[in-house]
Amino acid sequence: MLEAKDFFDLESNKLKELFKNAEYVWDGLKNIKGYIKDNIAPNVSGLRQDGSFVAKDMIIYEGKVIKSGFEIDTVNNTVTKDGQTLQGASIIYAGAVFMDNDIYIGSGNIIESGALIKGPTIINDYNEIRQGAYIRGNVIIGNKCVIGHTTEMKTAVMLGASKAGHFAYIGDSILGKVNLGAGTKLANLKIIESKIILNIGGKKYETGLRKFGAIFADGVETGCNSVTAPGSLLGRDVLLYPNTTARGYYPPNTVIKLKQIHELAERK
Repeated sequence: MLEAKDFFDLESNKLKELFKNAEYVWDGLKNIKGYIKDNIAPNVSGLRQDGSFVAKDMIIYEGKVIKSGFEIDTVNNTVTKDGQTLQGASIIYAGAVFMDNDIYIGSGNIIESGALIKGPTIINDYNEIRQGAYIRGNVIIGNKCVIGHTTEMKTAVMLGASKAGHFAYIGDSILGKVNLGAGTKLANLKIIESKIILNIGGKKYETGLRKFGAIFADGVETGCNSVTAPGSLLGRDVLLYPNTTARGYYPPNTVIKLKQIHELAERK
């Protein structure tokens, strides 16, 4: 019920190593730094020769930074050079900011002007990092993800096909194949200073984590301006309605509405 396999389809996902020897799904959070250290292959130093600010449009193709001699189709986000399409080229638009060199960018990514990225960070393939995105480090992004305008991530993982297009906060969290509505916030720190203890099915689980945002299983959808309390776990295909705060563990296929939250509070 609380293992990684209960939340995510990981068979063909190379990030499944995050959960190696993990008893519970949240143990993956403890492995983020170690996974990055073992797997990162930084490749952005050529983008930063004038400082952290990328001065002009550049691409990364076959592991190399190319600064000129290419054309970018901004509508289709494709790159051509000498009449040939460079399949898998990552586009880094002028105005993107890389605060250090401890960053890896894979194939087919689009990093828009105004995005700010700190290391250590791994960005795998075919992701979209939009204007105003803020990646604060200890972040792993799988394939085909979206980190949108004013979305902030730190010590977090997107396992793949994870969408956070607008105004989200994702701290100390792991997201599967999910879609976050605009303004979704995953709170990661209790107001009262203490480690996160989960109460699930009448049993208490000591996570050992001071900061723990949320685990969102594959198929989770959140409405606009929804919030999760620290240490929330949403099972597969859970729907979190707009303007609703979720707290604790929700089994697969649950629909979380304001009415349900109020009823739970009354029962307590």
